[in-house]
Amino acid sequence: MLRVGLTGGIGAGKSTVARRLEELGAVVTDADAVAREVMEPGEPTLAAVAERFGAHLLRADGTLDRAALAAVVFPDPAALADLDAITGPAIAQRVAARRAQVPADRVSVFDMPLLVERRLWVHEHLTLVVDAPVGTRVRRLVEQRGLDEGDARHRIAAQADDRQRRAAADLWVDNGGDPDATREQVDALWRDRLAPYDDALRTGRRSRRPEHGPILHEPDPTWPAQAARLVARLHDALDPVVPGVRVDHIGSTSVPGLPAKDVLDLQVGVPDLALADTPVFRGAMDGRGFVRSEGNEVDHPHGPDPWWEKRFHGSVDPGRSANVHVRAVGSPGWTFALAFRDRLRADDAWRAEYAAVKARLAREATSTTAYVDAKEPWFEPAWHAVQDWVVATGWRPPPEPTGLT
Repeated sequence: MLRVGLTGGIGAGKSTVARRLEELGAVVTDADAVAREVMEPGEPTLAAVAERFGAHLLRADGTLDRAALAAVVFPDPAALADLDAITGPAIAQRVAARRAQVPADRVSVFDMPLLVERRLWVHEHLTLVVDAPVGTRVRRLVEQRGLDEGDARHRIAAQADDRQRRAAADLWVDNGGDPDATREQVDALWRDRLAPYDDALRTGRRSRRPEHGPILHEPDPTWPAQAARLVARLHDALDPVVPGVRVDHIGSTSVPGLPAKDVLDLQVGVPDLALADTPVFRGAMDGRGFVRSEGNEVDHPHGPDPWWEKRFHGSVDPGRSANVHVRAVGSPGWTFALAFRDRLRADDAWRAEYAAVKARLAREATSTTAYVDAKEPWFEPAWHAVQDWVVATGWRPPPEPTGLT
């Protein structure tokens, strides 16, 4: 099933989007609701909170005075961290149990205010961020929740900022205006991305870009951020089953300023390629929406070692075509992919030469496949040029990328 992380700053209006997603057929697990449950009288989490912050936060009937607790923790980052340390594990356990019960034919949405702050978005197929201007959010908190303006601004400041949410967001809903406009945005996302993606996950149908039409796209400044999200998600899925796995963004979309097909290329490095054929590896890839494509198991570098073995997976996400090349770390193919990328990044003249070749071949090609095939002869001298550059510069594979935080 498709897993969607839904988040947004306090007062942005996540609940509006969550309700519409439920109406469209999703099952929403609300972290705030679960957080309230684990803080009910008799729950061990409430007892731990009272021990840490004081029994005066409990009313006579044993319930928590939430406003009093908020007044203590939101202005104090250390106190907020202590509260999260107490409540987080209990909430996570209950959320996991709830989501495990979602039927396989339904989209599972996790409504979580701190999805970005806690980096929980890496466990989801997509992150949907609901946004509204800060002034609108403050007004809503004052008018709808009865907070004073200072308290509202403290709570907003304690959360991730727009830059951090933008980096983690695959989908963005502007909820700063008319509710009907918000509803239309959610409906469009459901129709064009969420429902087709969910269907493709269940059927294992790989996403493919059109064979005909524009082949090359002008450089998209969002390609690196899109790739970083996929890198982080793949690493999250594979590291538990393949210790030492490495995931990198490679290919033309990884080179700033270079026109490219609108397809992200990623490289998964494994200690031994045999691990890529194990059920746990393939299951982890399938679960994250990257299905094995058979018949694409060698590279042809036209160098002295002409057969380089690999495995190949393609994304099923209809809104983001991506190819995953699985190679053994340290193998010729793994090394060349990184060195080729890094030389294109470092050498302006060579990058311009490659861009000119790509542009000419794209004009002449009748399809994307024809374009890819036509590029192959260029890689024979390119392979040698990269080896010379490696020797001349002393290049070594760079450290593993850390992905988004």
